[in-house]
Amino acid sequence: MGHLIRLGIPMTIGIVAVMSAAVVDTFYVSRLGTIPLAAISFCVPVLFALQSLSIGLGIGASSVVARAAGEGNRDHLARLVTDAVMLAVLIVASVSVVGALSVDFLFGLLRAPKELMPDIRSYMHIAFIGSAFIVGPMVAGNLLRALGDARLPGITMVAGAAINLILDPFLIFGLGPFPRMELAGAALATVLSNVTAVVVMGWIMVYREKLILMHIPPWAELKESWGEVLRIGLPAIGTNMINPISLAIITAVFASFGAPAVAGLGVAGRIEFLFAIPLLALSASIGPITGQNGGAGLTPRVREAFQSAYRIVFIWTSFTGISLFLLAGPIAHLFSSDPDVIKVSQLFLRVVPLTAAGYGIVIASAAGFNALGRPFPGMVMSFGRSLILSSAGAYVGGMMFGLTGAVVAMALSNVIAGLIAWFWVRGASMEVRQTSKKSTRSSAA
Repeated sequence: MGHLIRLGIPMTIGIVAVMSAAVVDTFYVSRLGTIPLAAISFCVPVLFALQSLSIGLGIGASSVVARAAGEGNRDHLARLVTDAVMLAVLIVASVSVVGALSVDFLFGLLRAPKELMPDIRSYMHIAFIGSAFIVGPMVAGNLLRALGDARLPGITMVAGAAINLILDPFLIFGLGPFPRMELAGAALATVLSNVTAVVVMGWIMVYREKLILMHIPPWAELKESWGEVLRIGLPAIGTNMINPISLAIITAVFASFGAPAVAGLGVAGRIEFLFAIPLLALSASIGPITGQNGGAGLTPRVREAFQSAYRIVFIWTSFTGISLFLLAGPIAHLFSSDPDVIKVSQLFLRVVPLTAAGYGIVIASAAGFNALGRPFPGMVMSFGRSLILSSAGAYVGGMMFGLTGAVVAMALSNVIAGLIAWFWVRGASMEVRQTSKKSTRSSAA
């Protein structure tokens, strides 16, 4: 239990800083009215997809770089770091161009109303153009962590969030010498905060670590480096893309009930995610513990790690579920004066967080399985909860019972997925224990 908490706290601080900036973004935009608030809520799934792309590339790059660092070959390490950064830049540049040219088509798929499109275009064009600076800190942070420097990425996340918070009111409302940019200002503030992170991390990698080479290697060598990064990165991107795809479907479901419904979903979703950050940190913390103890054949400690994680999940989600249930009204009124927006936000915050324990169990179980070298259960759990239960459930519930049906279906998806994950881990723990005993008897014989 103590080990899980010690590993999770530093990551929680960094993610809280970033998500706090996103929540403040939402608050400032809400001062502009329901239409801009609904517009930025439509943008969230696409921004989430960009972040998922960066997470996948970062996982692939850090896996390759960490192994190279362990080999002790500094020249080879620098080559891999340079090639990984080059690959990330090329992929993100391609996504940036395609995204900027297809904003209308993309948001047409999400059923964004025509009256929202001017605001969506103003936000997303800047977000896509600056996407290299959105993805850059994630990839660079993962590379530095792979080299053993976890402190600098955390500090940079906090500093970037602070810059975002400072710039937001000036660029959104046009305070002082700044022009009033509204949603475009919110996007620009985020991009500029990430520029700062890229500059700091880039300086460290170029001048302190001396890991960025200024020459392009032969194609065969470059292809080998990229292949190694993508071999790990592509499955990671695919797994991380499940959640933004699910969110996009749910957003489209809510869009059928009007712009205020989407605005309410956007407010409630960001608040819920802010309170779910310790669960995300927990899922990142359980991996090293289950992986190391599983590799050492210490199956009882693997089971203890899962059990401890579940206790943390239940304690935290009980606190947040009750808190958000009681505070749903004041939170909703803080972000909007539109009664329809308030109604949707309150409904979501009073129902879905009460079942967040199921979500916490799913992501902790998936991370634990991944560290044990068994990615299939985690993929099934994530896919099943997000796409089959949550997205499809919201669609069916919305069709049959309206907004209330969609929200209740999302809550039930957490419960069902959490129970499946819990039983799956329980059965798998028995299998591991039996295999461990069998191996011990074989060794003794």
